[in-house]
Amino acid sequence: MSHQETFYDVMRRQGISRRSFLKFCSLTAASLGLGPAFAGKIAHAMETKPRIPVLWLHGLECTCCSESFIRSAHPLVKDVVLSMISLDYDDTIMAAAGHQAEAILEEVKEQYKGQYILAVEGNPPLKDDGIYCIPGGVPFVDKLKYMAEDAAAIISWGSCASWGCVQAAKPNPTQATPVHEVIKNKPIIKVPGCPPIAEVMTAVVTYILTFERMPELDRQGRPKMFYSQRIHDKCYRRPHFDAGQFVEQWDDDAARKGYCLYKMGCKGPTTYNACSTTRWNEGVSFPIQSGHGCIGCSEDDFWDKGPFYSRLTNIHQFGIEENADTVGGTVAGVAGAAVAAHAAASIIKRVSEKSDKSDS
Repeated sequence: MSHQETFYDVMRRQGISRRSFLKFCSLTAASLGLGPAFAGKIAHAMETKPRIPVLWLHGLECTCCSESFIRSAHPLVKDVVLSMISLDYDDTIMAAAGHQAEAILEEVKEQYKGQYILAVEGNPPLKDDGIYCIPGGVPFVDKLKYMAEDAAAIISWGSCASWGCVQAAKPNPTQATPVHEVIKNKPIIKVPGCPPIAEVMTAVVTYILTFERMPELDRQGRPKMFYSQRIHDKCYRRPHFDAGQFVEQWDDDAARKGYCLYKMGCKGPTTYNACSTTRWNEGVSFPIQSGHGCIGCSEDDFWDKGPFYSRLTNIHQFGIEENADTVGGTVAGVAGAAVAAHAAASIIKRVSEKSDKSDS
């Protein structure tokens, strides 16, 4: 039986040093939210375990997930991540085409039955027997079902595969449908976002390779390590929200001062993602830091939840509306009351001191 290359084999063949490899493992451990000790486990896994065969299918989508994936922050990841997971099929970036490309699907399906990961970007349209998406001369919904039969697990890249995204927005003329509503008998990891953060995507794959299991998922099927907190909870503008300091109009003085964008439509209070911690563009920034409110692109049906620039008015369970309208006045009132109380206490103290002197 021929030797199956490990991730480390590929790196060494490409001239990457041991030091760079270990640095990659440390950065990956950090991005996964793991302690420094896990860097050694990641290194061991990549040195000893065969690369995971991955088949990457494309349905209805704009390819933004692929664009994000190949631009992960650390150069080492960007250079070798495709080799790391043994990406055997991706009709967007692969050199092969036509029948030669489609033959790869059959080969991997047969040789790695029950072992490969099926990564899906985009979603299948179901109307008129799936005729609105025909890759390789076959309706995508049929291709998806066929390749999912022998997959170990499925990764739904982006909001298109996870929720339906813009293709499934009302009135959804093609009946675009998220992957989990078509494939119901396989474990599915949803990595939503339009697109997802590059480091989130690579970290999910690295976790599977290292620990040979799926990451812990929330009740919606998303990795908890990246989707367990609201953007609002870690946003650097949160102190302005708590202080009642809001941008009222684009380019007003409050906007220039970096005040909270909630009144301008920011969906950070209802969006679960790692944007405010992991960030984008090599960790440099994220939409809110760039002056634009979160549009909630990682949440289900975000296209149908009203205009992006309309302030949320139906989330009273979070106390947002009360805060946005009254917290500033309340803070001022509390401050005024404190000043008045302090003044009253000072007066009482002075009167008491005069009384004591006169008694003596």
